[in-house]
Amino acid sequence: MNIESIDDIPLEHALVDVGAVTLHVVRAGPIDGPPVVLLHGFPELWYGWRRQIPALVRAGHRVLVPDQRGYNSSAKPTAVRDYRIDLLVDDVLGLLDAHGLQRAAVVGHDWGAAVAWRLAARAPARVERLAILNVPHPSVLLRALWTNPRQLMRSWYMLFFQLPWLPEWLLGRRRAGVLVGMMKGSSKEGSFSREDLEVYRQAWTQPGAIRAMLAWYRAMIRHPAPRIPGLIRAPTAVLWGRLDSALGADLVQPSLAHCANAELHWFDQATHWVQHDAAAEVNERLLTFLGTE
Repeated sequence: MNIESIDDIPLEHALVDVGAVTLHVVRAGPIDGPPVVLLHGFPELWYGWRRQIPALVRAGHRVLVPDQRGYNSSAKPTAVRDYRIDLLVDDVLGLLDAHGLQRAAVVGHDWGAAVAWRLAARAPARVERLAILNVPHPSVLLRALWTNPRQLMRSWYMLFFQLPWLPEWLLGRRRAGVLVGMMKGSSKEGSFSREDLEVYRQAWTQPGAIRAMLAWYRAMIRHPAPRIPGLIRAPTAVLWGRLDSALGADLVQPSLAHCANAELHWFDQATHWVQHDAAAEVNERLLTFLGTE
């Protein structure tokens, strides 16, 4: 889909060669503004940041919002190994290089936050500031999956996604009706309109899209990334909706321990979809953290 503006903020759609793949990227804001990269998670696309893009642009930022590998209009490699976390990090580094950027602030939600954590650990010189929405540090999540029965129960879908063909069939039937139900059922009422969900459906029903989206989860199990020792050095803000049904709030404090300089902001009435449920409050926190409010 080619949405040309949001709240009167013009959007530029581009296909960007980031190295191994080509990503669809939405760009907005002044070219010389402080750059911010927004990384979506499962099962979203660039449009998942529709409530943040205008606020960031009005504050003077240059915003880069890719459809990550396998999603919407970006390339969809067929092999699970092509969705290893370090390749996803390489895509972001390639995005920065393609735009002549040595550093940028990086904001990630869900799987986008997992990529952002890894990026900040692996390439600290490229991350000006790091904002994480409702995903723990990868080491914390991995430990919880092994030692915390309650979190393992919350994460049942990760195990289901390892099965062959059945998840693709289930998620794809009735124009991705299960995904629509999941989005509506796990968020605050009204966070996703019928029009919003139609945009998502168009992305999910593209050939190979659901298989590619599931490959992120399969690569996590089949091709685990080596641990990177040391603390996250970039100033870090963790924004967390307390009503998250997938990831427990008890994962937050241990994640902060992996950061040299971190701040935490709770959103008591928000779910996993915090940037949708509490958009105005999230935008205010982001702008303050980025130093532009």
